[in-house]
Amino acid sequence: MTRAVEDDREERKENELATELHIEIRELVKERYAEVARSANDCCADSCCATETNLYTLQEVEGLPTEAVMASAGCGNPTAIGALNSGETVVDFGSGGGIDCFLAARAVGPDGRVIGVDMTADMVSLARANAVKLGVTNVEFHLSEMESTPIRAASVDVIISNCVINLSPDKDAVFREAFRILKPGGRVYISDMLLVNELPEEAKADMSNWVSCLGGAEPVEVYLGRMRAAGFDHVRITSDTPWEGSDRWASYAHSMNVLAHKPG
Repeated sequence: MTRAVEDDREERKENELATELHIEIRELVKERYAEVARSANDCCADSCCATETNLYTLQEVEGLPTEAVMASAGCGNPTAIGALNSGETVVDFGSGGGIDCFLAARAVGPDGRVIGVDMTADMVSLARANAVKLGVTNVEFHLSEMESTPIRAASVDVIISNCVINLSPDKDAVFREAFRILKPGGRVYISDMLLVNELPEEAKADMSNWVSCLGGAEPVEVYLGRMRAAGFDHVRITSDTPWEGSDRWASYAHSMNVLAHKPG
């Protein structure tokens, strides 16, 4: 057997293992956030939930379905990172119960359009039900992975995302897709968990850390580097907040807001 053949076999084996790991991570994340969606529905059916949140102002959440607030698992408020203008088209990667989509819909107005994308069927169902409760007509939700969406190329003004991209095992694909669907001059407003210290190997090996937004979190420059490699410019951190989670590795990650542009 030649060295080239051996190398080819090793590469294929590594690719197969990576694919299996990606599938495992996606299924783990799907099940976790399906539970969040079901809990929001069950809790609110029993009138046991509150709408208090430290990520949004009371004015922002006023009038929103309680289920949308309860299903929010974000680490920031991407709609507050930059301007959303009347008539614009906004896409939310990992839209969950719809809270950020509904805030964006207010900003872009009836002439604008907001598209939520989520890979968890329970979340999409919940978001659609919340849209009906609100009576909004400029918001739609699609069951889709953010790495590959049904959205037309160069058709979107702004992409928002709230603590979701860190859950993807293929962040390069996420940023390539974001770049593809954005119009020239389009913006990206992301709230996400980024590492300020490298996670120990035992933390990386614990699959449960993926659903707590730690396992897939990356060092700041690695994350921003992926965005630049996808074609974005003016990539920068606009806020940096230490995470106050109870997880033993919480101090390794910060909630950060990221702003970037597609060259015009």
